[in-house]
Amino acid sequence: MQKITPFLTFKDQAEEALNFYVSVFQGAKIGHTRRYGEGAHLPAGTFMTGTFEVEGQTFMLLNAGVDFGFGGGGHSLFVDCKTQEEIDHLWDKLSEGGQQKQCGWLRDKFGVTWQIVPDILGKLMVRDDKDPAKSGRVMQAMMKMNKFDIQKLQDAHDGV
Repeated sequence: MQKITPFLTFKDQAEEALNFYVSVFQGAKIGHTRRYGEGAHLPAGTFMTGTFEVEGQTFMLLNAGVDFGFGGGGHSLFVDCKTQEEIDHLWDKLSEGGQQKQCGWLRDKFGVTWQIVPDILGKLMVRDDKDPAKSGRVMQAMMKMNKFDIQKLQDAHDGV
């Protein structure tokens, strides 16, 4: 098991969220699931915990019976995307029924905050480039976006 596992606590939607996330990410798979037994604070048979894995990363979900909420984005899941197709797919699926935000951030229908970011962004933002204006143009372009557009970021970097 990995050293740090993102742990998502829901009032009563953990099983629905587990199935949803596995359907969104290609190659994702459900790990273990457990249901509450007799004498628990939720009815016997109610989904208690589950895990799923995406790209070798394990996530754990819990139905607590109490709404802890996910707050204002202090806890987010950062997804490093290689292609525009991947950004588009994840953005469209995860933001459905949720809220789209600026700079690749969104909140899904369960209130979980995600960052859907192209992996090239770090390279385009490098400040030790011989032309520091490049990273400035990328920053300006990025601040105008909700969903990232790799080509527009590259064009800003190149001064197109």
